[in-house]
Amino acid sequence: MQKKLFKNAIALTGGVATGKSTVCNILKLYGLLTIDADVITHKLLDKNNIHIKNMFGDQYVKDSKVLRKELSKIIFTNQDNKKKLENFIHPLIKDEIILKSKLFEKANKPYIIDIPLFFETKSYKIKKTIVVYTPFNIQVERLIKRDNININQAKQKIKNQMDIEKKRKLATLCIDNSSTIQNLQNEIEKIIKIIL
Repeated sequence: MQKKLFKNAIALTGGVATGKSTVCNILKLYGLLTIDADVITHKLLDKNNIHIKNMFGDQYVKDSKVLRKELSKIIFTNQDNKKKLENFIHPLIKDEIILKSKLFEKANKPYIIDIPLFFETKSYKIKKTIVVYTPFNIQVERLIKRDNININQAKQKIKNQMDIEKKRKLATLCIDNSSTIQNLQNEIEKIIKIIL
């Protein structure tokens, strides 16, 4: 069933702070339909804020919104908390992605599903994958700057995901985002020629 469902889908993945969102936004400018698992996750967390409160405590929810930055502190440092959250949220994310995919498949042309943990969860039978690649040291630098955290916290976050070098080897296609925005644009243009 999934094979037929994701016939035209291409999974976009990478690591934390490799630039998946930037790539996704540029791909949209080229007219590609995209499904963003992160956006879906944020909506679902807020929608299920009472469940999150019951699971982890009142301090992670304010005004019916999940305080994601606070929640991430106990998710990325504790495997049990991480598992608990994933077991609850991943099936809900998958249902949303399936709903959107059914709509996109009607157009019968390639579309992108941005799934950060695509290789880790092995939940989606999507044949083609694009990995947004950035070497570990640049990932660390960007994450420190982006999340205003220290080097140890950044490394901890990155190590919670599959190694980026391993993801690069598993990918059908790779977008190198280790230098300038102009270089990234060129990389994306090459990929677009291949997938369209």
